[in-house]
Amino acid sequence: MNLAVFVPPQAAHGRVPVVYWLSGLTCTEQNFTLKAGAQRVAAELGLMLVVPDTSPRNTGIPGEADEEHFGAGAGFYLDATQSPWSAHFRMYTYVTEELPALIAANFPADMRREGIFGHSMGGHGALTIALKNSGRYRSLSALAPICAPMQNNWKPWHPFVRYLGEDRETWKQYDACELLAHQRFPGTILVDQGDADPLMGGLRPELLRDACARAGQALHLRMQPGYDHSYFFVASFIGDHLRHHAKALT
Repeated sequence: MNLAVFVPPQAAHGRVPVVYWLSGLTCTEQNFTLKAGAQRVAAELGLMLVVPDTSPRNTGIPGEADEEHFGAGAGFYLDATQSPWSAHFRMYTYVTEELPALIAANFPADMRREGIFGHSMGGHGALTIALKNSGRYRSLSALAPICAPMQNNWKPWHPFVRYLGEDRETWKQYDACELLAHQRFPGTILVDQGDADPLMGGLRPELLRDACARAGQALHLRMQPGYDHSYFFVASFIGDHLRHHAKALT
């Protein structure tokens, strides 16, 4: 697994908060690193940025890189239970266990101050991971996240069927709107969504809004006029998200 780590200048004087960025479909760790323009603001705020890849690669699974929305580049931040994917595609465990251990052992990160955010599929991952580990992450945000994957009409390629099997009960642990029925994040969730996003029908921010309202979960959902799903959108609002995290972590 490749990853990118930005270490701010404040780390020369002590351990600094760490914020994990989870990228979207087809991305590697390079998309955020090269396109988001986050390093300048992170340096000002004293935040370490940790940017993993979106999936394992070169696992030897036949056809793992043949599809845009499944397999390599499309791990969906879950632990697959179906063969052959279950042998390698365990992104939930990677993000919550392996990756933090690696960072703690090799970088000047204050592991008592962790935040998480992401874009699209990565926004889905950030929401579900933080809701399931609300005592660990102190800040949470997302840009154009997939909010309710169980309500998306992705057949016949629905990644949950192929990674998790046909039992929809097992899917609920990876759907933010389902998790909100019995899980809360202790802080405010910041979400930005472009109102000109061509993928809006698969993202469903209105369902996240409604689920948060039912749960009493604090949510700051901002619909941004004219913005699409691209990294131009991410770059436009990344500073706001980093400041959101810094407010909770520093």
